[in-house]
Amino acid sequence: MTVAIAPSEESAARPDAPDPEVSRDARDFGAYARTGGWTFALKVARSVRPGGQSAEETPKVSAKEFAELAGCSPERVMRYYRAWDKAADDGLVPLFEALAPGEDIELPDADVWHTYYVARSSASSERGTAIAEAAQAEGIRPTKALEVAENPTALRAAILADPSTAQAARHALLDRLKEDPALQTELARDIARTDDLKKAVATESRAADRIGYVRQIAEKGQIKTPAGQTLDAPAELRSEAERHLSLLDELEEGEDTGEWAAEAYDTMKNMVVETVQADPELRVQERRTKFYSSLQKATKVFEELTFDDADDIYEDDMVQQLEELQQAIGTCIAALRGAAPKE
Repeated sequence: MTVAIAPSEESAARPDAPDPEVSRDARDFGAYARTGGWTFALKVARSVRPGGQSAEETPKVSAKEFAELAGCSPERVMRYYRAWDKAADDGLVPLFEALAPGEDIELPDADVWHTYYVARSSASSERGTAIAEAAQAEGIRPTKALEVAENPTALRAAILADPSTAQAARHALLDRLKEDPALQTELARDIARTDDLKKAVATESRAADRIGYVRQIAEKGQIKTPAGQTLDAPAELRSEAERHLSLLDELEEGEDTGEWAAEAYDTMKNMVVETVQADPELRVQERRTKFYSSLQKATKVFEELTFDDADDIYEDDMVQQLEELQQAIGTCIAALRGAAPKE
């Protein structure tokens, strides 16, 4: 039944005054705009008796009875109840026991409401609680994050259609990978099974290795020669590495680093070779290091050979190649002995 409200004398005296019903709606809207869900939470807090309090102690009713009077579910009433309870624990609003039915108080700002209220029942689960906490840490309303979590198809559609959403998803996924070994394994497996992704990973790994080579020179002041020697970098070479590194660091996030990394790497490699060639002592040491490296590799290969099954694998050309190798080794030994210092 609609109750007619008589217009005030002031509004009756002004022919252009808004309808009283309109004015009342505007006032109610303004109150809600300022306080948001607190308006309805107060109605619950001052009318629903808190747990442990009997019906004889208070005129308040149970959440179930209040819901029946309101024509909604008890769960919905309890979501407002819990929001008020959390805010009361923080000292933002009075405790339930301090409120009487019909009592009005000054309410917090609407912006604070979503810090305490979660509209979805999924928020009560362990998963929902984790999502809500993460949302608050990011400075967004938990309801937004829960809505996305409950509709992964919509999330997929947004990622597929919108580059900025895809970027946000990529950053979030990378952050999660740091603490989720199982997800790391699954993602690595997906990449290994996708040819295009494997090629992209190989390309980026090569670029990262090249940047690492330049960074080693610029930040640690060390160079690695083609033969594997680690030496202190000359000042000129280190300065050039720092210049290239600063250019690489200034690239935009989405910009391709491959070409820049290749140029910096090639420049550094050439300068390292020139540095070795310009120093006679270094040049000799480089040849000596290279010789030792090759000798160690060859020795390791022969140490791994076994001849228990020589009868099964024997072929004439094997013996021939070994004889030729033996002659080459003999020549090498003779050359080294001839170059040995005379006592």
